[in-house]
Amino acid sequence: SSGINAEWPLRPGGGGDGVEVRKNEPFSDHPLYGSGQYTYKIYHLKHKVPGWIQALAPTGSLEIHEEAWNAFPFCKTVLTNPDYMKDGFTLSITTWHKPDRGVLENVHELDGDKLKRREIINIDIANDSIRSSDYKKEYDPKEYNHPRGPLSTPDWKETCEPVMTCYKLVEIEFKWRLLQGKVENFIADVERRLFTNFHRQVFCTHYKWGNLTMADIRAIEDETKKELDSQRQTEELKGTTDKNY
Repeated sequence: SSGINAEWPLRPGGGGDGVEVRKNEPFSDHPLYGSGQYTYKIYHLKHKVPGWIQALAPTGSLEIHEEAWNAFPFCKTVLTNPDYMKDGFTLSITTWHKPDRGVLENVHELDGDKLKRREIINIDIANDSIRSSDYKKEYDPKEYNHPRGPLSTPDWKETCEPVMTCYKLVEIEFKWRLLQGKVENFIADVERRLFTNFHRQVFCTHYKWGNLTMADIRAIEDETKKELDSQRQTEELKGTTDKNY
């Protein structure tokens, strides 16, 4: 899904908000991840969080730095806030893509303590409810009339071919004691919403990106970076605050 990954950051921004791409380069011989594509981005989120966070957050605290290593079928993403919270905030997302029906119990090889604290959330891209503001018919798997769709039956996960499960391990650490639980729950809700919407769009646009070459994807990434910079620096604020998050 590298093709759609290239376009996904192009969400509503402007007014100083949005995504700033600092690095986008291949890596090889990584001791843990092997070879793939590395990206480093900064998310400017001053107007993209609920009002209660805006009211409490000091200047500069709503800039989130993201490092990502895409070595499909393995991916690793780490988000931090080095300018303000330093080691007080980390959001880590570890992903394995497997050609199965969600049957692996411990694909991330968690130890006993983490297994006890783990909460499993199953996402069904066809049948889970989503916000009305997120709904687009062209990204509805139940309306996708291409050879791999539609996913119109309740048991599609047991019958469709080919099939792949995306196993995501989300680990959140937020060390402000008075806000820890509320912020961690907020982040978990946002991640579930993002995962659901993103993978609905992945499925319903595979005809667009399935045959792209890596050169095609790099060209899309370059163009996306230009558009993101323009949005953030010159356009008015769009798609803001509590109604979106």
